[in-house]
This record gives sequence, structure tokens and C-alpha cells, in this order.
Amino acid sequence: MVLFFLIENKATGVRQGRAYLMGQLIKLQDYVSRYEQNIYLYPSRYVRLKKQQWSKLKTAWENDDSTVFQDPFQAQQDPNDWLEDTKQPFIDKLKGFLKFGKTESNDDELFEIDEDGMDDEKDAEEENFDFQTSFSYRPDTLEELKYQFLDQIFRFQMKWASSTLTEKSFIEKRFYYDEKLKFFLQRFPDTFLVLYHPLFLLKKAPVELETIIVSPTGVWCISFLEEEDLAVFIGSKERFWIKRGKGPEKKILNPILALNRTGKIVQQIFQLNEVDLPIYKAVLCRNGYIDFPAVPFDVQLIEKRNYEEWFNNMRGLRSPLKHNQLKGAQALLQYCQTTSIRRLEWELSDED
Repeated sequence: MVLFFLIENKATGVRQGRAYLMGQLIKLQDYVSRYEQNIYLYPSRYVRLKKQQWSKLKTAWENDDSTVFQDPFQAQQDPNDWLEDTKQPFIDKLKGFLKFGKTESNDDELFEIDEDGMDDEKDAEEENFDFQTSFSYRPDTLEELKYQFLDQIFRFQMKWASSTLTEKSFIEKRFYYDEKLKFFLQRFPDTFLVLYHPLFLLKKAPVELETIIVSPTGVWCISFLEEEDLAVFIGSKERFWIKRGKGPEKKILNPILALNRTGKIVQQIFQLNEVDLPIYKAVLCRNGYIDFPAVPFDVQLIEKRNYEEWFNNMRGLRSPLKHNQLKGAQALLQYCQTTSIRRLEWELSDED
């Protein structure tokens, strides 16, 4: 049975069960990503780290370890420190791996991946993951502990999605509070690889696409369409749709236009790289309704009436990472634009 508790979803206005899953952010706009370096290594490495760190944290919680769960009056770390690089000398970060015990079987819902597909840790390149949990108090329940653990994993993923060992991108702080980004990362399986509004470099021109999720069974191109609760969107084949809700009617840009552009680009890249994965396109409206009887056959309208069914089917996918999935993700990443700078520590190292 999946362990979950109820949380308030600001976007939908309803309380929903939150499973302890965590999709992987392999590309965030044009920020440099570790997954670009080796897509066949980092997905399984991330899951291993997540499992090892959870095992250590759970043991500390059960033993009421004061070195992990500090007294609020003794906590020295600024709660916003995770938004910036630590002041610790960079060379110190390169020493060693995090080494923790194995997880117990009743925590399987945290880790939706088949370990048979993982790389051999002995063959992995040496690199410090630099992930340490930080708590100012001891959570009262195991469920609360898992909730906080996944929030800290989210911050760790943001670091992987904006830096490598030698390069760094300057991430906008708004992404740390982006509800839609957290929706994809905190409510879907570990085997879902997410490209969040990636910038593709096509014919030397950057093009921002809709969110792309590469799952073991297919690729989802998703366009959000959300306003206030219970809003109704009147769809058409025209450039603009009509939104009816609080206040007067207003026009909004047809979301299918950007969705079709995203799907077409993904399809062309897959054809060039001989990737055989089905491509799905969906307009997602979690808190409202879409009225469009003549919707194109290759577009799914996911709205308040069928959202729960679609969401449960996506979250319930039990499949390990697939080679074809990783091949498809690699093909997409090759066409993504990346804006970054070389880390100062490595510039100084080169001069020496």
C-alpha cells in the first residue's frame, strides 16, 4: 500500500494524497545540467543517493539523533543557505562519497526504480554529491519526516539542474517556489525524467517549449491551462480561446499551438536519432473545465472531470528505467541550449 497524507494543493483548491515519489529534473530552461554529461549514469545514481540518504535519516529519526535534529535555539544554519553555494572550500566538496546503509522494504514507495538497471557504483566517476539534510527540529511522525525529506531532495535536484563539477548557471529563485515544477517532481515516479520549459537551439535560434516528461513507456508534452478555480475554457481551432469564470469573459492564447510545436520538435528529434517512443500531448487543467468537442485526435484534455484518473494512472506506473527512454532523453538534451559559466575554482586551477 502507498503511504500518503493529505496536503492542500493551491492550484486545484482541493486536498489530495501525496505519494512519496520524486521525478527527476534533467533540464530546467537553459541551465547547465549534470544529466547532459551522462544521461545513462545520473538517473540511477540519483535514486541510489536518495535511498541511502533516506535510510540514514530514518535511522537517525528512530534513534532521536540530536546531531541530525537540532534544537531550534542551537541551530546555526541560516534557513536560506541552501539557495546559495556553501562557503566551504570547493576542493573539500570533492572528497569521498556519502556512504549509508540499505533501506527497509516498507519504504519502497519512495523509490520507484528497478535496481537491476543501476550502474555499478565502483565504476561511477568519483564526485561528492554534496547533499546533507538539515533539520531545526525532529518531525513528530514518519510521514512528516518523509514530507520534509522530499522537500530537501527537491532543493538538491535544483542544484543538479543548474550546475556540474566545472560549470554553473545562475538559477532564478522563483523556480524554488514554482508550484507546477514541484507538481512534476514531487508527485510522479523516480523514473520520470522532466524537462521543464526547456530552451531548444534550432537553426541557431532558441525556442522555449512546453514541459516534456520522458517516462519508461512514452513521452508526454504537457501544457498547463489554469486560472481561478472552476473556470471554464471554451476551446476552438482559432488562435484564441475564451475563458469564463469570475468577472467578464477574456481571451487566452490557444494552448494547443505551443503543444503542437513541442510535439513536432520532439518527433523530429526522435526520427533523426532513431528513437522509438510514443509521443502524447495533453492540455492540463487541474482546477477547471475545458469545453472543446472538436479537440484534435492526438491531444488529450485533462481537466477536473478526468484529472484524478489520469494522475493516478501516471503515478501508478511501475516500470524501471528503459534504455530507449534514456536514449530519447539524451537525444532531446543534445538540442537544448545551455547558458553557464566556468566555476571560479576551476579557472584558478587552470591558471596554476
